[in-house]
Amino acid sequence: MPEGHTIHRLARDYATAFLHTIPRVTSPQGKFADAAALLSGTELTHTEAHGKHLFLGFRGADWIHIHLGLFGKVTFGPAPIPPPTDTVRLRLAHDTTYVDLRGPTACALITPPEKRAIHDRLGPDPLRDDADPDAAYRRISRSRTTIAALLMDQKIIAGVGNVYRAEVLFRHRIDPYRAGRDITPDQWDAIWTDLVELMHQGVRDNRIDTVRPEHTPEAMGRPPRVDDHGGEVYVYRRANQPCHICGGEIRTAGLAARNLFWCPACQRP
Repeated sequence: MPEGHTIHRLARDYATAFLHTIPRVTSPQGKFADAAALLSGTELTHTEAHGKHLFLGFRGADWIHIHLGLFGKVTFGPAPIPPPTDTVRLRLAHDTTYVDLRGPTACALITPPEKRAIHDRLGPDPLRDDADPDAAYRRISRSRTTIAALLMDQKIIAGVGNVYRAEVLFRHRIDPYRAGRDITPDQWDAIWTDLVELMHQGVRDNRIDTVRPEHTPEAMGRPPRVDDHGGEVYVYRRANQPCHICGGEIRTAGLAARNLFWCPACQRP
């Protein structure tokens, strides 16, 4: 599932291509056809992201809510615009550009109160200017749940996924099984500050890189990481490989329905 930086990047890309234009809105698949007919020929006035939720605003009052889920894909392309396939849930197009959405978990036309309700159930997003990290810490500091599970709970922090979860805990040498209530205020401030920086970098570069300059392939004289997800990381999807810092073996285990990755030597209980 895409992490929050990808959704914020999509909001930016939709804005670059279509903001303050009047795109043709269609649903070749048919599942969004009625809503598309209402929006086609109206101005796209806003694009916004909160965590893993994308919002496209039309006429200042109508919103398309998109959640990609596990299988959703967004594809931008230039003119000449090809005929859509019947897998396209939503297409926006004008004379020079088109964008297709396929396979999302959610694609719905919602009202402003419905949009507000989605924001209200999400935790603070490190990529949003209105984020309140103290609100997240109040919940974390009262919880016996592991910090690794809490970081993945979108009601506590919005947008953090499996990669950022594993990497930020490693960068701060925190045992992923430590209870939230055992995370100190200083540790939380450091985690949050790091997430803000790493996720903004992810938006800029459109990939996740978490290693510090002294641990890049060039600095260490090691081969670059080869992985479908791309990016240089410390522990994510590196099970049974040596840690870049201590040389110990990276471990993996299931936690919160996802695979957790960590270094037992660097992240001691």
